Parts: sequence; C-alpha cells; structure tokens
Amino acid sequence: MPLLGKYYVPGLYVEDHSIAVPTDWNGSDPADVMRSGLPKSAKGAGDGFPPTLSLFYRVLCAPEHVHDDLPLLVFLQGGPGGQCPRPLGPDDDGWIAEAIKHFRVVLPDQRGTGRSSRIDARVISGMDARRAADYLKLFLADSIIRDFEYLRLTAFDGARWASLGQSYGGFLTLTYLSLYPHGLAASFTTGGIPHVPADAVEVYAHTFPRMMMKTRQYYERYPQDARRVAAIADRLAQGDVTLPNCDPFSVRRLQMLGGDFGMKPSFERLHWLVDQAFTGGDGAILPEDDESGVAHADHAFGQEPAALSTGFLMNVLARTASYERPLYWPLQEFIYADGELERPIQWAAQHELERHPEFAADARPLMFTGEAVFPWMFDEDSSLKPFKPAVELLMEDTRFGRIYDAGRLARNDVPLQAAVYHDDMYVDSGMQLDTLSRVGNSHAWVTNEFEHDGVHHGTRVFRRLYEEALNRGDLADLQ
Repeated sequence: MPLLGKYYVPGLYVEDHSIAVPTDWNGSDPADVMRSGLPKSAKGAGDGFPPTLSLFYRVLCAPEHVHDDLPLLVFLQGGPGGQCPRPLGPDDDGWIAEAIKHFRVVLPDQRGTGRSSRIDARVISGMDARRAADYLKLFLADSIIRDFEYLRLTAFDGARWASLGQSYGGFLTLTYLSLYPHGLAASFTTGGIPHVPADAVEVYAHTFPRMMMKTRQYYERYPQDARRVAAIADRLAQGDVTLPNCDPFSVRRLQMLGGDFGMKPSFERLHWLVDQAFTGGDGAILPEDDESGVAHADHAFGQEPAALSTGFLMNVLARTASYERPLYWPLQEFIYADGELERPIQWAAQHELERHPEFAADARPLMFTGEAVFPWMFDEDSSLKPFKPAVELLMEDTRFGRIYDAGRLARNDVPLQAAVYHDDMYVDSGMQLDTLSRVGNSHAWVTNEFEHDGVHHGTRVFRRLYEEALNRGDLADLQ
C-alpha cells in the first residue's frame, strides 16, 4: 500500500498510508472486491460520484518495537464523523501508551474525515438535496466497516486484528461483529455498546433525563454559575448578539455548551468559560439584594445590558461550530438507522426535547443540552447550513444499510471486553448491559470511576480491559 511518509514523534514511530476503497459498497463483500478489483464507475452511488474514495490510516508503534512482529490493534474512533487521533506522544491519549506495549496500532480516518476524502460544507454545497442525502448515506457504519475489513485484507495480508472502539467506535464494533467477525481476534469497547435493536426515540428518552441530572450537578458544584448563566441567557434573549463569524448567538446555542458534560473536567471548563463572559470592572454579577453601591461592572446586573466579552464569544464559537467535525451533527441521528425502518427518524431529539419544559430557553436555572441535534442548528450554524436540505430528506427516509445482525451477535464467539461507565451521559449504561446480555462471549466491566472519555485519561481503562482479556485466555489467537 502507498507509504506516504514515516517519521518519529516523541515516543512513537509513525507511518502514514492510504488505499482506495469503493465509494458505494452497495452491499458487496470486501473479499470479493479484493479479488475482482475496485470499481471503475460508481454505478450504485449514482452518476457524478467518484468510483473510489481515499482511506487514510496511520500505523504507530513504540520506537523500540519498529522491527518487531507485533499483533495489530485497529482503533475505531468515536463520532460520528470522527477522525483518528493525532497524538503528540504516547501519553497524549492515555490508551496509546498502554497499547504500544503489546500492539502495532492502526489509526484509520473514517471515510469523510481527516485525510480520508474529507467532507465539509463546501463539498455538500455543490450538490442538490437528493444527491447530497444519497452521498451522506455512504458515510455510515455499514460502509465504514467494509472499508476497514478491506484495509485488513489488502494492507495487512488478511491478518486477524484486535479492535478498540471508543464511544461510536463501540457501535462500529458491533457492526464489525455482525458483518465480518472472522476478521477480529478480539474486541474492546469503552463507553460504546449501542442498544440492539437500534431506536433513536428510545435513546433520547433515556439521555434527556441524564442531561438534566448533569446540569444540576454542575450547578451544585458551582452554584454561583446559575446566576451567571442566567444573566448570559437574559442578554442573549434580546436577540442582537452574534458570534465572531456573524452566526446568531441564541440561548439554545448557549445550551449546547453542556455537550461535554459527560466528560472530565467538563464542569470546570464551563465554569471558567462563563467566568470571563462579561466585560467591564471585575465582571461580577451582583446579587439582586446587593446594596453596596460598588460598581462591579460597567453595566450592573438588572440595569443596562451587560456586554459579552469577545474572548467568551470566540470560545463559544469554537465549542459549538462544526468546522472541525462537519459530519458530527448531520449524521448524529442516522447512526441509529438499521436497515428498513418502520418509521422515519424525523428529529427524534427535538420531539423528546418538547416533552421537557425544563429545557425551555426562559426556564431557570437554564438547562444545558447534550449530544442531541435539533433543526434550528442548520439555520443558525453557518457551518451546517449547506447540509440542511440533505438532512431534512434523510429525516423522512426509511431505507438505510443494515448494521446489526442480532442472530450473529447472539452466536458471537469473538471475545468482547466492554467498559461500561455507569453514569455515562451519552450511551445509557442500562441499555449497554441489556445489549451485552444478548451478545455471545461478551464481558462487561461496569465502573463509576470514569466518565465517557475514561479511556483517554491515563492507561488504567485499557490496561484493565487488556489484562482481563489476557488472563481469561481471550488473546491467545494474537500470541
């Protein structure tokens, strides 16, 4: 396979590669494509699509293992629309430091992300709605896993590999076990076992109450922030505040800042963000009964509208815009679409939101939303606007690729070791355990020591999973 470059970063030897994969797998088997060759036209994808896409991947190992014959570990990134990590060193992403002791690590950029024929607003804006919708369908789990299986067959001589799936990468793991279990010698997941059968409505019915709980925990940790956030929301409610890129800054966009409440140290990140929200004086928000007469800010609370600082607005833009992850919101609800649907998805999170008046823009204390996509985002976020016509069509669609095979999962014999975070805000732990109860040869480690991103914080999570699998004899096929 084309070697694009090889080099060292501190503590890691790195190789960059890419291969071509079919744009539209159209249900075909990667082994058949390997034998027959890549398509010369994109018949299944529709006129005008390229027949192939580039799949970029990196291979990492410890410098002392460059010439060693090590088993392979492929990392299935979270998302949707997540590119592989770009580590500054082995300790930059906790699991890598442990993994390179035992494996040569393969980091593919999922199709449409990173350097794998990246999709962004400019690409989509050049298509009409129907064509863009059809194109976006090609960037879901059924295609991603066919890419990875083709990569295993062509670039690694068909050697079975282990997989590590974080968050949405766990969803991809179950797709891999459903479609091509023979390619996997063992699998690890962290915070990412989907409910099977998949149902977006069911997912949000579980996660919205957890969003409320996380918000209340934030205000309990930093009670002073309830008034500060309310003051920001009151200022935004006047409707004349814009972000540095001229996007409107609404209360509902402010609520998006709770999107990482399921990770650490999210409460502290938000606390220090709102701490510097206002300009003038010391930026304080005075209590309603303050009679000191001390002017803490140029515009005291309850009088003229306080000015929001440029730094605060810039940080909000960076945390809520989709320039870095353009597929994350457009594909968000379609990761739950498995084959022929009984009903279209039709903005499942929005319908659930409407059942909870606690999330209203004028409710106090202001509730924050989590990993949920809403129609307004495609009007107010300029980085998402080009996706709007296609996403609206997909919300009414009922035909998607099959991603899970419940029967095959029940008969699964590939060792699966799953870290289930008890308080996970994004992937409900009860639903994860329900699925695992129906997946053969699966083992759950349930813990409340970590949040959803625990595998990234030091080596403990991946080391625990690896050692449990090793001591059970589940890694014998990798020895």
